[in-house]
Amino acid sequence: MDRLHRKMGAPRSDAKIWGEYSSPMASAPASLADILREFLTAHEQLDQLVEKYERDELAFADLKEFVGDNDNSVLFRLKEKCHSLFRPEAGGSTVANPREALFDLAVGSLFHEAMKFREDFYQHEVYGPRVRSLRAEAGAEANGLFHEFERILSAVSARLGEGLAETRSLMVQTWDQLRVLLSEQGAEGFVTRSLIERVETLDRLGPPGLEELLAAIHGDTASGYVIAGKSYLTSGHYEAAHRVLAKALEYGGDRDQVSQLSAYARGMSAYLAGDYSESLVELNVWVESGSAGDDSLKKLAHSAVSSLTRLVDGEDRDRTLDSAAILLEKIHPPI
Repeated sequence: MDRLHRKMGAPRSDAKIWGEYSSPMASAPASLADILREFLTAHEQLDQLVEKYERDELAFADLKEFVGDNDNSVLFRLKEKCHSLFRPEAGGSTVANPREALFDLAVGSLFHEAMKFREDFYQHEVYGPRVRSLRAEAGAEANGLFHEFERILSAVSARLGEGLAETRSLMVQTWDQLRVLLSEQGAEGFVTRSLIERVETLDRLGPPGLEELLAAIHGDTASGYVIAGKSYLTSGHYEAAHRVLAKALEYGGDRDQVSQLSAYARGMSAYLAGDYSESLVELNVWVESGSAGDDSLKKLAHSAVSSLTRLVDGEDRDRTLDSAAILLEKIHPPI
């Protein structure tokens, strides 16, 4: 999108006009997408931690990015973003609806279970060796204290496996709640893009996979890919739009609609590549198809075509600019 702005001569402060996602908390749908991305990251990290624990290779340093008391940890960020989105009133004492309340509660419980495991593991890894080292140097009068230390450390060690299993189980249940929440609220481009971009993580989570999730959220899989394609287009990601629109056709999407959006993507890609004649041809196909109803796409196309007066040179300049003037009349962007 930076490249598009530079070519058009548009300032970066126009991000909102151009439909860019400029802030993770800028709107409820965008915030939900941000929460989804954090959750999938947390799930990935937990799987890695479990694998290390089972190989007896887990170290306390491995836990810092997963759970902690600041935003260096993914679960802390996830918890805070859920509170921000789902507890809108002053003081954070209420939530918007029961589904949101349940998910917010699940994330809070997940964070606290993970913190308990973190503290137990710290005692196991740090305090245990330290206690045993000091015992060799302590006098007999400290035997009672060391006996108590060993009792506590033994209980901690016994809890570790159970605590990690509980955290993992709660993560799975929280994912179930998030899927329900996405089905109710997530029919929006940034959420869908987040799912598509993390398909490998979704595959590791097991069923339902990406296609089933898109169908649950958007009514059918093809519609999910189309919505993602539109979102990529308004953000200036034309190659990504090409890919997901092709997937929409694979899943039985409306051929006319997909062809129209694909023409727009080809036209804007050609513009960025400096092939202005091809850009005008493809954008004209898009306009003539009757699909130029999206205000954000119209603004981008109109700005791109308008900028040709300072970009085009050579012997075809007059002919190209004549075609551009005709196309501008057809686009009619909203004021």
